[in-house]
Amino acid sequence: MSLVDEYRRQAGWRAWSQAFAMLPSLHGQVVLDLGCGVGDLAAELVARGARVLGVDGNEELLAAARARGLPGAEFVQADLGALPDLGVAADGLWCSFAAAYFPDLPAVLGAWSRHLRPGVWAALTEIDDLFGHEPLLGRTRELLAGYARDALAAGRYDFHMGGKVRRHMERAGFTVERESALPDQEFSFAGPARPDVLDAWRARLARMQGLHGYCGQEYAALRDDFLGCLVRADHRSRARVVFCLARR
Repeated sequence: MSLVDEYRRQAGWRAWSQAFAMLPSLHGQVVLDLGCGVGDLAAELVARGARVLGVDGNEELLAAARARGLPGAEFVQADLGALPDLGVAADGLWCSFAAAYFPDLPAVLGAWSRHLRPGVWAALTEIDDLFGHEPLLGRTRELLAGYARDALAAGRYDFHMGGKVRRHMERAGFTVERESALPDQEFSFAGPARPDVLDAWRARLARMQGLHGYCGQEYAALRDDFLGCLVRADHRSRARVVFCLARR
């Protein structure tokens, strides 16, 4: 399965209707979709009356987004950490599952705000504690916690960003109006994972080359323990998908 196919499959596991219900009216608004991927959420924004400028760093995903032929949507490749002049002053900002790549999020939010009109809204969705699943062996928990600390210290990724989004937005000058934990069939569920969800986790772990390198010869044991945890009847998740809506 290609990365594009994986992204398309994931959309059905999210509770996006709950998030969209919290947004203001989008009719006639220009919305920046940062980390737009294959354009699933851009399509939802367009369906609600917005004009969308989607930005992502992955050209393979952008090609799939452009192939949708969405009216009123444009997709451009750019580094989200150093956005060029996009030629728009947007009325809203949507960013899902990209904020964690910027551990110094307040500074990045300040840069993103240069592309927004005064007083507009921003909606960020991020995972808190991606690896927060039980029951796991003690060594598996130790390795995953160490890998998360290493990624944060190196500025690569914050595996606990979901729990920090609110205060990061406030530090960047935003006023948070809504914060909500969204149900999620892939990240935040109890009991055994569905076969398609388990397959997605297997693919995600395979893509995490940094985790492979960190664990070394222990990677296979960690992978097997984690995937085994997900199919147990007593599986439980501490992970949360956190949605924050704010104005600046």
